[in-house]
Amino acid sequence: MDLFHRHPEHSDTRNGRECRFCSTLDPQFASRRPMDRMVVYKLDDTASAHLTEDGYVKHRIVELMRRQAAIAPAVLQRTA
Repeated sequence: MDLFHRHPEHSDTRNGRECRFCSTLDPQFASRRPMDRMVVYKLDDTASAHLTEDGYVKHRIVELMRRQAAIAPAVLQRTA
């Protein structure tokens, strides 16, 4: 028996997946680096679940753009 080497487990330990929030709302999602698209597998699609800092920042920008788009029509209706 070889005591210095571990035996392969033959199991896939998945630790990341693409962020569904960013993939549906960010038109430039496909041009991101692959690591910037990924979030932790067991967490929700939030900015803090992203694996990289760039992914976090881009997720927050998409959230802010979404909020701004929701607020803009309400402001325009009140001023008309």
